[in-house]
Parts: sequence; C-alpha cells; structure tokens
Amino acid sequence: MKSDAAGFVLAGGRSTRMGADKSLLHLNGQPLATHALAILRNAGLSASLAGGQQALAALAPLIEDRQPGLGPLSGICAALASTSARWAVVLPVDLPLLPASLVACLLQHAKTTGNAITIPSINGFAQTFPAVLDHSVLSTLQRELQSGHRGCFSAFQTAARSLGQPISVIPVEDLVQCGQVSHPLDLPATRWFLNVNTIQHFRQAEIHAEAVHRVS
Repeated sequence: MKSDAAGFVLAGGRSTRMGADKSLLHLNGQPLATHALAILRNAGLSASLAGGQQALAALAPLIEDRQPGLGPLSGICAALASTSARWAVVLPVDLPLLPASLVACLLQHAKTTGNAITIPSINGFAQTFPAVLDHSVLSTLQRELQSGHRGCFSAFQTAARSLGQPISVIPVEDLVQCGQVSHPLDLPATRWFLNVNTIQHFRQAEIHAEAVHRVS
C-alpha cells in the first residue's frame, strides 16, 4: 500500500562553519545523518537523504540534488520532486535532539487541517524545520529557487500565499503541555532545536543525545 507521506533529511550542505561534513560527523557513535534518519523512521516514515556525498548512500536512499550549492531549498525541491506522496516531512541533518513524537504530531496536524505547510514554534519564534509540506507547493518553491530567492522560510510564505493559506505554526509548548509530545530523555523543548553548526554546538549535543531515538 502506497504511503501518503515520506520523510527526507537535508544532507547536502557545505558545513562551512563546522569545517567538516556534518552528515558523517559521529555523535554518540553514529553519524548525524543516522540520527536524523532515525527520527523520521521512529515517526513511522520512510526516510531518504536529499543531497550529500555518495558515502551516505549506505545509510538510506540518496536523492541527487541537481543544483548543489544553492542551499537547503534546492534539497527540498529535489525531495518533493522525487516522491508521489502527498506529504513530505523535511528535516535538516543537524537537529539531532528533536523527538520523533514532534514529527509525528506535526504530520498528523497537517493531515487533519489540510494546510500546505506546517512548522513548529518555540518561545513564540517560528522554526523553519521540521516542516511538513504538501506536494502542491513544489512548483512555487522551484520558482523561488530559480528566481534566486533561496531562503526556505520566505519561500514557504510565498507558497502558502499562492494557495490562499497562512503557514500553520504549531507552538511546541502547547503540544508538550497537553501531553501530545515529549522527549525520551526528558529534555526541555528549548533544547530540541539545538542546531549543530559548530564544534561548540556539537559538544553541547553530545551531552544530551543518545544513539537511538524513540517515539514517546
């Protein structure tokens, strides 16, 4: 039976601030890419890698980004173009502390409301990822990329407006308070969005992360 949702890890970044390919950097014994793939799989999704070096193909199906160097929006377009599923859940490779339950909850919300773009917020600030995207936004995102507008959040806004919708922004605090989402290590929600862009961030993540993510 064909699934109506598919998961993708954005792994094609240049990792300039880290000084090495983040995707293959080991966190608690496993590459960051493995942690990201596990988050999606534990949320009940198939998991593929959008962009990245060929060595990652041993971990999951690797989708070629035909426009490398144009940032994560290019990877998102490649991911959407590769699937016939209605919903794509997109996660960057450098958010290893996200609980799978958050991903599952955002996807369920998108399916319930039918909104084309669903993202979380924390402390009142919208987060670009993880993002749940309706396949219908692909053409608009491609146009934004081709026009040189490479910012993901602004492209999401444009895509939502083109469909006459707002972006659906879900406060993580509300999900935690009502028990819909929790972290297997009991990390507070503010730490879930630690972006591993530098060695300092990587060391912070090492303190909290564990090799296997579980749905709470």
